[in-house]
Amino acid sequence: MSLLPIINPDETQSQLSSLATARGSRGDYAFISLGCPKNLVDSEQMLGLLQRDGYRLVQDPEKSDFVVINTCGFIDNARKESFDAIDQMLELKRKGKIKGVIVTGCLAERQQEKLLEARPEIDGMVGVFGRDDITTIVDRFMDGLDEQRTIFKPAPIRALSDDCRLQVTPKHFAYLKISEGCDRLCTFCAIPKMRGKHASKPMDKILEEAKRLADNGVREIVVVAQDTTYYGIDMFGEPRLSELLVELDKIDVDWIRLMYFYPMYIDDRLIDTIASAQRIVPYIDMPLQHINSQVLKRMSRRVTREQTYEYVTKLRSRIPNLVMRTTMIAGFPGETDEQFDELEEFVAEIRFERLGVFSYSIENDTPAAKLTDHLPERIKKERRNRLMAVQQRNAFQWCEEQVGSKLEVLIDKAVDESKNVWLGRTFADAPDVDSTVFVTGEPGNPLHAGAMVDCEIVTYKDYDLIGVATGAPR
Repeated sequence: MSLLPIINPDETQSQLSSLATARGSRGDYAFISLGCPKNLVDSEQMLGLLQRDGYRLVQDPEKSDFVVINTCGFIDNARKESFDAIDQMLELKRKGKIKGVIVTGCLAERQQEKLLEARPEIDGMVGVFGRDDITTIVDRFMDGLDEQRTIFKPAPIRALSDDCRLQVTPKHFAYLKISEGCDRLCTFCAIPKMRGKHASKPMDKILEEAKRLADNGVREIVVVAQDTTYYGIDMFGEPRLSELLVELDKIDVDWIRLMYFYPMYIDDRLIDTIASAQRIVPYIDMPLQHINSQVLKRMSRRVTREQTYEYVTKLRSRIPNLVMRTTMIAGFPGETDEQFDELEEFVAEIRFERLGVFSYSIENDTPAAKLTDHLPERIKKERRNRLMAVQQRNAFQWCEEQVGSKLEVLIDKAVDESKNVWLGRTFADAPDVDSTVFVTGEPGNPLHAGAMVDCEIVTYKDYDLIGVATGAPR
């Protein structure tokens, strides 16, 4: 069996044991969480609900009564991973090693009854917005009832509450989802079909959740959404991210990290809020996808080359030490050699510290699939590789510039605890997607996961920094 992201109960940071009045009395289950951090928050909510209902989480699927798979349906590779996970668990069911398989999340939402028709052995399915009814499906399955095997609900007007989460990230960092869905309708993207229209979470609920995370020992809060800068428009008629960030900055954590900025609705007030904040790190994840105005128009991104330049240069000039992460799409339908050259030159010029590149993937239920002039896979792959080669030079140059500097590092996990060697991240590194720092602690000052430590960067290897702690952890 290939390795799957099966959640380990020994590594979870449960704040909900008091809710499980009969922990384990209803059955044991394993949980596989796939996809993005937004999906992980949904997984944490379902884990909390299952625990509250009396189910016990185990790591080994073969020692469980049933397995819940929270799927991703974004692009072809993600769907393949989800199908593989489903098929592996169904094979365990056929062998009699588990009783049932419950499928949730984006792939379930996107395919609905088609998925059940293709794999009728699935015992239950819950869509994205039926998430909070996971125990209903599980209870029916465990009680031997099969009159309703699926729960799909329309997207809510307001984002669902995440107040029952069982945190499965390391105790020192957690994701904070501030909205759901997306109104952008980019031609290449199927997320609105799976996640619905944009729906903001009420500000007081976000702040309550952030305070709970801080009280539980979280040192880094990572703010996520499908479209972070759009926050509040559905409730107030105008973006209110700046107002939210002012309040979040008052919460007692070390770092607040901002992900998934769309390049619209970045105004002077928002920039000033980030620049003057005490806890918001100078790091922005802003997927741009391209720079050529014609390609951006075909993508329905609603920004131009000139506007994109303005956003990027304004952020760079007004937020000291800003690190930017972005993503680009290579080989979009109709992309000419000249348009790709323009993108390549842009990436070389701006020198994004963090950048990922996707080869355009055809999504059959999106407008881009119907465009003419789709490019051969060979060209898309070649362009992706060219762009990544440019980015590699940028990233290595940034690493070289850090040698000799002193940076604060948040320790994530041990490399060799006996030698006091650990793996951590700087403000420039988001969990799981960016680079890392190999840190050697001082003799007599053992490090530990969740510690903050000052570190002198002595060298680098590929994309990762190597440093030596210069004091005691805190």
